[in-house]
Amino acid sequence: MTEQRKHQRIRFNVLPPVRIGQFGLAGTGALENISLGGLLLRTEMPLKVGEAFGCEFTVFDSPLIDMSAVVVSKIGDRYGVRFQAGPISEVLIQDAIDHALASGKASVLSINELQGRKVMRIAGGLNASLRSDFMHSLTRMGVDEMDLSGVTEIDNAGLDLCRIAVEQHRVGIVRPSSCVRALMAA
Repeated sequence: MTEQRKHQRIRFNVLPPVRIGQFGLAGTGALENISLGGLLLRTEMPLKVGEAFGCEFTVFDSPLIDMSAVVVSKIGDRYGVRFQAGPISEVLIQDAIDHALASGKASVLSINELQGRKVMRIAGGLNASLRSDFMHSLTRMGVDEMDLSGVTEIDNAGLDLCRIAVEQHRVGIVRPSSCVRALMAA
């Protein structure tokens, strides 16, 4: 099964804060993930599904991103949000995503089929924040290879995930980035 979303979701190792407001109420939350189309937000503030609200946030050291969004889903204290973004906001979001991936503070995991083989591709940080998606991909989707060429930061938890993939699931690692090679050699 391949990713069916229009925009790739970016997960964070440390959840960036977000300020929100709806119907005259103001609150805070944390970004679980973001894409060009929206975000997944955790907050105790009771947002109304189907209604617009304002949000402002930075992705680590990005410029302030301030926009309107619509709540499209709610599960517990998590809200799925679709942006009502214009071209300038989209550029700011893409720049923030690119910088977070390059610094290893955010991650993307995708599954693609290539010549009949399922390839897991990871870009950005390979760390404990990917554990759930990583293990789901290994155990439920059946991965043949891992392309780690886009990994910009890896820690011991990420290395442990690689070991599980190779030793327990017989997944081959292709194109490891220099930081992956360095940690594996240590």
